[in-house]
Order: sequence, then C-alpha cells, then structure tokens
Amino acid sequence: MKLRTTVLALAATGLISGCATGPDRKPGDPFEPMNRAVFNFNDGLDRYVAVPVAKGYQKVTPQPLRTAVSNFFSNLGDLTNAANALLQLKITDATEDLVRFAFNSTFGLGGLLDWATPAGLPKHHQDFGLTLGHWGIPSGPYLVLPLFGPSTVRDSMGLVVDVKFNPLNYMEPAVRNPLYVLQFVSVRSDLLGATDLLQQAALDKYSFVRDAYTQQRRARLRGTGDNAAPLPEYEDQDDSGGATIPAKGAAAGAPATLPNYADPGDTADTPDAASGAATGAPAGAPNYSDPGESPAPASGAAGAVPASETTGAKAGTTAAPATAPTAASAPATGTAIPTTPAPAGKQQPASAPAAQ
Repeated sequence: MKLRTTVLALAATGLISGCATGPDRKPGDPFEPMNRAVFNFNDGLDRYVAVPVAKGYQKVTPQPLRTAVSNFFSNLGDLTNAANALLQLKITDATEDLVRFAFNSTFGLGGLLDWATPAGLPKHHQDFGLTLGHWGIPSGPYLVLPLFGPSTVRDSMGLVVDVKFNPLNYMEPAVRNPLYVLQFVSVRSDLLGATDLLQQAALDKYSFVRDAYTQQRRARLRGTGDNAAPLPEYEDQDDSGGATIPAKGAAAGAPATLPNYADPGDTADTPDAASGAATGAPAGAPNYSDPGESPAPASGAAGAVPASETTGAKAGTTAAPATAPTAASAPATGTAIPTTPAPAGKQQPASAPAAQ
C-alpha cells in the first residue's frame, strides 16, 4: 500500500508538473505552486487527524512503552541503513548496523530495548536517496509528496527502493498494515514538540520546512562523503625555519605552545616589598601578616625582644637586657630555652623581672 501510494504520487507529479511550473515559479523551487497546494493538504490532514491521534497515543501510553515501540521500529531501520551503507561501500558502517540489529534483537527483546547505543555502536541514518547522492546523482527540485511530506525528485525515487528494504513489507497484510499505522503514530508522537516550535517560530511554514529539509539532506550527504578534514594548526611560526615562537613572558624551559598566565602587574623573581613577603618568596605572593602587628626587626637577631612585648611595660621602668631571654621572648620556632636550677631552699622565678 505504501509503495502504491508512492507510485501514484510520482505519477501525479509528472502529470501536473506543467501546471506547477507557471509564472509564479522560482529558480530554486520551480514546483512551488503545486508544492504549496500539496503542503496545505498535508498540513490540514496532519492538524485534524494525525495530531489528535498522536496526542491520544501519548495520553494513554506510558513513556517506557512509547520508547520501546520507537526502539522496535528503529531496530528494523538498521537493516535499511546497512543495505544502503553497503551500496555506498561503507563497510564499517554496514557492519556496525548489522551488529546493532543482532545485538538489540538478541539482548533487547526483539529491539524493544536499545543496548547497542550505550555499548558504543553508533546509529547511522541512510536511505536510497542518500545512496544516489553519494554516487553523484543530483537532488533535483524540491518536491512535496501527498502524505509523505517534503522530498526531492531524487529522494522520491529513492523512497520506492527503501520500501523494498523495509522488513515490514514482507509480512502478512494482517500484521503489516497495523504495524505501519503504529509506526506512523509513533513517529508523529515523537514530533509533537517540533510541531509546536514550528507553529511559534515560522512566519511561512512552507518556506521554513523546505529550507530545513534541504539543509538537513545536504548535511547528511556530506556526512556520507570523505572523512572530515584535520583540524588546523594554530601555532605561530617564524619566517626563517618554521620554529614555534615562544609566548611573550613565558618561563624559561616551558613549552612554547603553552599560554602565559602570569599576572602582567607582577615582577618576575623579585619579592613584593609592599606586601611584606619574605626574601626568596615567589613574586606576587599574598600578604597574610596581621595588620596590627609591627614588622619583625630587619637584623633578625635571635635574642631580640619583639616590639609587642615592650608595649605593656609601665612608663619609667628599665627594660630587661636583650641578652637575657625570658619566657615571653622565646624564639618563634618553639625551641625551649634551658634554665639554671635554683639552689636548695630557693625558688627560681618563672622569668627575670623586667624592672627593679
């Protein structure tokens, strides 16, 4: 039935092509008057029949079951993909398609579950129209088929062959026809979101669908060609020997292609005197000292008394000699200072008095 409809559509296209190529035709779309008439017919049929049926299918069918139905028909489509990949001499793609079909049919309950995609086997999308394009057959003018929607002259011819590749075509009519209807409803249900977007975004639905279809077919045809070109080289080379020019300000010995992330405001290999960094610290190190404390003596003498210890002395008192360390003036490293044991009967004070 699907093949018969396709043949009738092609015959109708040939019969009324003279009417379609009227004075309103455009160079890129010579069949536009006829295409718009067929598009309006398909759009009305879709709006009043297909969309309500698809919405009802979504309402009564749980999401896991809808996904299983989509996986089932997608699994059957892998046979069509494999056949067209072989015709294009894409042996790797054809092998992956056959392995996908065998894997999902065996471990996926007849294709209801898709285990091949998580296993790393990619899904290819091929048809006989792309096969003709792969061998240099031009696409021809844009063409809208009744019930089938957007196409081209080349793709409409390929659609006849794709029907022969579909395993459903070889089943009994009592099984084949309900499966065709279920496949149509499942596909239309998956496209409900795209229809809503089309209604909101497109000023001219016909032009929007035509441009989107032609661009998609060109993209898929390019995907069936040679491998993608290698990525360009972004390294800077001098004129003399082609050596890579090191980035300005890069550290010595670093690879020349690495970018320089040094702060332009920092001076390399010099301590930041304003931040109070110790000598030998890397440039630009943050200052973690307490703003309330006075800086340490520049001489760095081990017996020097910090300024913070002398601020609490009473006015008029005499400070302890710098050479007699006390418990308060112990080095910051935490090393204990040995004390002289006191004579018998006398108690050694904890620290020397600060003033007499």
